[in-house]
Amino acid sequence: MALIALLPGDGIGPEVIAEARRVLDAVASRRRLDLTFEEALVGGAAYHATGYPLPPETLDLAKRADAILFGAVGDPTCDALERALRPEQAILGLRKELTLFANLRPAKLFPGLADASALKPEVAAAIDMVIVRELNGDVYFGEKGFRTTPSGLREGYDVMSYDESEVARIAHVGFRTAQKRKGKLCSVDKANVLETSQLWRDVVIEISAHYPDVTLTHMYVDNAAMQLVRNPGQFDVIVTGNLFGDILSDQASMCAGSIGMLPSASLDAGSKGLYEPIHGSAPDIAGQGKANPCATILSAAMLLRHSLGLEAEADLIEAAVGTALTGGARSADLGGTLSTRAMGDAVLAAVEGV
Repeated sequence: MALIALLPGDGIGPEVIAEARRVLDAVASRRRLDLTFEEALVGGAAYHATGYPLPPETLDLAKRADAILFGAVGDPTCDALERALRPEQAILGLRKELTLFANLRPAKLFPGLADASALKPEVAAAIDMVIVRELNGDVYFGEKGFRTTPSGLREGYDVMSYDESEVARIAHVGFRTAQKRKGKLCSVDKANVLETSQLWRDVVIEISAHYPDVTLTHMYVDNAAMQLVRNPGQFDVIVTGNLFGDILSDQASMCAGSIGMLPSASLDAGSKGLYEPIHGSAPDIAGQGKANPCATILSAAMLLRHSLGLEAEADLIEAAVGTALTGGARSADLGGTLSTRAMGDAVLAAVEGV
């Protein structure tokens, strides 16, 4: 039996989690899997109910669970709160408490979605990459604050830093991911300007000696952003830091058609993982049935693969999403008219037909 923690969160989170749960239930029934689900509050929903974005009972569930399926956090009514109480602190807290240091964000253009990409169809068609993003360091977790300069001006600061063990840990994940794909790893940094990036590059080069079967290249982040638009097909696996990975993976989502299509996995050194769509809570469309649930459904597939070792079942879900899209299923972000529920129905029908 496997325990899956469901943390729907805010905005469209509950809507897309509901569809992913339906797909998981269907696959569990079809393949006779023993999956148990427990749900808990997180983010703005948790703050309004308990006064904390990550209540102790939610953290306890996350620690007990074999894997976590996460919706989204973000609530405009919480924007004026002190930073420690804002919804986004929930996801940062989970990453820290569970030591989820490796974020895998696959970006692939599904058949039939070339017209939804911001790129020319022939350029978009070549997209098939994984961005490996470090999650526990960089400016997100470094010292930060406000201070007054000697001249009396307000100044904000955020410290970017990595030690060599943190870089080595994520570099190994990048190389192992590349070994399972085409054997190409591009390390993205800003070593021409940042000392943090120079250390990053030095350590990645040192780790590369353990992976002679992987071709390692390096690219500055500004060039990488340009190349994602110019020639995304050149990338197989990208490994990069927290800040750069956050930006590049969102860019890759639009190259692949829509941010509503991209899943992610945040992993520890073992099998524990938190799985979530890379989109936000989208409060402007929450409750309207307009959200695309595919990224969350694909995140559920990653959960089965990485935390539960159910490769065939993960393949089944991914194939079902592809079948639904090939059959013309389109939510609003893909230029269609299907509701969140109807898009889930299309994937469920494909699950039954695969």
